[in-house]
Amino acid sequence: MSYETIRYEETGGIAVITLDREAVMNALNRAMRAEITEAVTRAAATARVIVLTGLGRAFCSGQDLSDPAVAGGFDVARVLAEEYEPMLRAIVSAPVPVIAAVNGTAAGAGANLALAADVVIAAESASFIQAFTRIGLIPDAGGTHVLPRTIGMARAMGAALFAEKVSARQAADWGMIWEAVSDEGFEAHWRARAAALAGGPTAAFVRIKTALRASFGNGLDAQLALEARLQGECGRTEDFREGVAAFLEKRPARFQGR
Repeated sequence: MSYETIRYEETGGIAVITLDREAVMNALNRAMRAEITEAVTRAAATARVIVLTGLGRAFCSGQDLSDPAVAGGFDVARVLAEEYEPMLRAIVSAPVPVIAAVNGTAAGAGANLALAADVVIAAESASFIQAFTRIGLIPDAGGTHVLPRTIGMARAMGAALFAEKVSARQAADWGMIWEAVSDEGFEAHWRARAAALAGGPTAAFVRIKTALRASFGNGLDAQLALEARLQGECGRTEDFREGVAAFLEKRPARFQGR
């Protein structure tokens, strides 16, 4: 299908979704949220890895405050429940790895859109800003969930209260993101990372996502039981048999994602 606010390309098992509202720093409006949700759902059914990135100098500047829908009276709670939540759930629940390739500024809901991904790779010139208090709001789009879990309560509280810019390098040092890489090699790097995941054991990847995300709510006994169940499922896959064969034959594994 055609899109108005994003670009979609899929090749070699890699689906790349590029936010394409460069004139407003890829700010989120209703159409973009719906298109991201649809594109992620589409990619989850056909690709082996999904990449979210932005066009131009920003990844995503958050909610589009110039949107006429905001000026006309913005029911924030309704929009979060009906538009943001489906988008975020599509990313988190995708049965394949999701990479956020953060090419520039990620502010407000745009920062938390990136942090919903399984792996965040940022260009060194990129930054993350929990900008909500600048307009009298609290972090949303999952920010209050993910930040304490990735960077701890003290840093999460400071980032939320002061709404200060966190550089990509600082975000990587804090554990907010996976890595910050040079601007010059940024696209080549995330494409190589995506290709590596696309060639990997997809059935194991989705169970890694399930196990790690469940761990925050589980005690040790529940987590051990979950690991055993999910590992049992992995042990019945063709990829496991191929992985063992490749190890014994001292050759690279050729995973099919089954």
